Amino acid sequence: MAQKGIEYLRKKLDQRKPRVDMRYKQYAMKYTDRSTGITIPEKIRQQYQSVLGWCGKGVDSLADRLVFREFANDDFEVNEIFESNNPDVFFDSVVLSTLIASCSFVYISKGADESVRLQVIEASNATGIIDPITGLLTEGYAVLDRDEQGKATVEAYFSPGRTEIFYFGDLKDTIPNELSYPLLVPIVHRPDAVRPFGRSRITRSGMYYQRYAKRTLERADVTAEFYSFPQKYVTGISSDAEPMDSWKAAVSAMLQFTDDDKGNSPKLGQFTTASMTPFTEQLKTAAAGFAGETGLTLDDLGFVSDNPSSVEAIKASHENLRLAGRKAQRSLGAGLLNVAYLAACLRDGEPYLRSQFSKTKPKWEPLFEADASALSLIGDGAIKLNQAIPQYITAEVLRDLTGIKKDDN
Repeated sequence: MAQKGIEYLRKKLDQRKPRVDMRYKQYAMKYTDRSTGITIPEKIRQQYQSVLGWCGKGVDSLADRLVFREFANDDFEVNEIFESNNPDVFFDSVVLSTLIASCSFVYISKGADESVRLQVIEASNATGIIDPITGLLTEGYAVLDRDEQGKATVEAYFSPGRTEIFYFGDLKDTIPNELSYPLLVPIVHRPDAVRPFGRSRITRSGMYYQRYAKRTLERADVTAEFYSFPQKYVTGISSDAEPMDSWKAAVSAMLQFTDDDKGNSPKLGQFTTASMTPFTEQLKTAAAGFAGETGLTLDDLGFVSDNPSSVEAIKASHENLRLAGRKAQRSLGAGLLNVAYLAACLRDGEPYLRSQFSKTKPKWEPLFEADASALSLIGDGAIKLNQAIPQYITAEVLRDLTGIKKDDN
């Protein structure tokens, strides 16, 4: 396959970067939605701009449950490579960046001591041409550093057998290797044939429901001003009477009105205040739509139910979230295995075949931690299965189900 070249990849990254930056702003609750509506003036709307973190909640609710454990059947000792690259931060960074932007990239290089280094690069700073069969890149491009204005100062172009480093657009260094793939590996969330770089956890539907809820909160804030100080009126005041101070009339404990020369007395009244109930119902409707889109429940979004749920009830209500987590484990696990494959090749200086890593399997901790009742049920089931088929449920299987590791001693 003919290579596209670094200029093509630069343009491709410039096209994709705004979408990725927008989703990062949505996650960080810094995105400003376009103002819509026909009732509230723009100046007033700016004073009551609402902030809502549902998109961040949708990402974190899944990212916090995806905890990578290790590689099983580790014939090439790739676990040692990850252990030397701050795994607690590395894996969390990979998972979070991938769920936000649909993909992330891992830059593999060698340090001064010849050890393999792994660096996570978000999708707004890297791109490439993906091989749909292996999930690896045929060529890649990454921005390693930017100046204060966001302009790329240090870039890297990855191709099979070499990595080229550019400073301010000029080629400064070429690092050769013996590998058949570029040392930039994509980690993709929910890829398919149409979108090989996957899909973000922050969907268009989820952003719509959050925007709908933010508009509801803004309208409720403006209405609350009139709700707190209902508009009042006085009729029957003589035209010769002095104008009334509106603020004094709103906060005074007692107001005095006297009859005019003809014996007519003023009449007091109050306009009907707007109810806050419709806004609460609108907000709950938006929350229900967002929860259905992301596999969460209304409890997760702050609408607490009266009765606390057990672990089994939480699992049942989060069935869609559990399925999304299983899918994420499979797609992210394939990307991490590609990282392990190329990292082992670079460490050993040997171009291994991709098929040699087919038995190496990524292992994840359970999506839901088991409580006492779940442990009891799993234990009873394991005993019955082992009675029927001896040694069918092993310690490793129980760890996959419960997350509890046996004592090696």
